[in-house]
Amino acid sequence: MTPDRKTEEKRQHSTTLVPYSYYECRLPEYFANVPMHWHSEFEINYLYRGKGEFICGGRKFEAVEGDILIFPPNMLHTAYPCKDNILVYDAFVFSSVLLGANSSDRCSAECIWPIINGNIRINVHIHPEMENYVEMKRTTERILFCVHENTPRTDLLLKSELLRLFWLLECGGHIIFQPDDSAGRDEIIRPVLEYMAGNYQNDITIEQLAALAHLSKSYFMKCFKDTVGVSAIEHLTQLRLNAACDALSATRDKISDIAFCCGYNNLSNFNRQFLKKTGCSPDEYRKRSFPGALKS
Repeated sequence: MTPDRKTEEKRQHSTTLVPYSYYECRLPEYFANVPMHWHSEFEINYLYRGKGEFICGGRKFEAVEGDILIFPPNMLHTAYPCKDNILVYDAFVFSSVLLGANSSDRCSAECIWPIINGNIRINVHIHPEMENYVEMKRTTERILFCVHENTPRTDLLLKSELLRLFWLLECGGHIIFQPDDSAGRDEIIRPVLEYMAGNYQNDITIEQLAALAHLSKSYFMKCFKDTVGVSAIEHLTQLRLNAACDALSATRDKISDIAFCCGYNNLSNFNRQFLKKTGCSPDEYRKRSFPGALKS
């Protein structure tokens, strides 16, 4: 089932000319965590350092240096650094056109579109104990080389290496020809995540969110945590603090004004939660983005 487009992450990851994007992720240095989200593109993560906890399609696991994560389109996913760890990884987000999804040949029809539509599953977490890992690692490294080069000529190699990676996944038994059983629960939670993302600056109650999901309060809280990995209140806090980090990095607005715009009526509470999540005060965080910035 294709999810409601209103629940999609708003960032544009690809264009017709360059159908992919690259991000260096350093948690919690750049941001405390990656909130639960989804997008219409594929995503590949390659971990360079540290250890993190990932939740993808309702499955929770730890990943470490050298692991590869592959998220199909529309899969809910989130990432957290493990305690006392700095998690560093490359995130490559790409359109399915790089896999030939706009073609009508049998490869696209039988091997690519079923993944996009959620009719078959990918083994998201690839690690050294798995068959074909060494080959998949080399292929992933070549993919990321092409992404860093970012030229029309290396795009030729990029396409071939992506197809090779998915061929290796199938050869190693990492593409599972059965529906993803987490899809139904994800569909219940998506509208709630969209509502929270658009209204985090306002007061939000569990009762409101449970009503939006058409669930009882107690069952909603269980369903939300099983899907997202944290409680609805914790997720709301993450959204507010990530928005505050963005504002501190991109503007010189007063910290008190930023706190208010992100849903905090109490500056002391904002400062306390910010310190707990990022390990520094809002003023210290801003100085990292604006060296020499004055206190506000």
